[in-house]
Amino acid sequence: MNMILILLAAGVSLMIGAVLIFKPALVIELQRSFYLLINWRIEPISMAKEIRNTRLMGVFLVSVVLLTVLYLSFWRGWWLR
Repeated sequence: MNMILILLAAGVSLMIGAVLIFKPALVIELQRSFYLLINWRIEPISMAKEIRNTRLMGVFLVSVVLLTVLYLSFWRGWWLR
C-alpha cells in the first residue's frame, strides 16, 4: 500500500512539474486568479523572469521526484518489500 501511495504522489508531482515547465503562463494566471478570490492582487514585475522562474521550479520538482524514486527503488531495495 505504501508503494502505491508513493508512486501515486510521484506521478502527480511529475504531472505538476510538467505543467510548470511547459505551461508556465497558465500556472501564473491560475495563481493570480486564486489570489483575486481571496482579495489579493499580485503582479509580477517582469513576466519574462516570472516565466523563467516558474520553469526552473518545474525542472527542480521533476528532478527531486525522479531522484527520490530512483533512491527508493534502487538503493533502498524498494521492490523487495
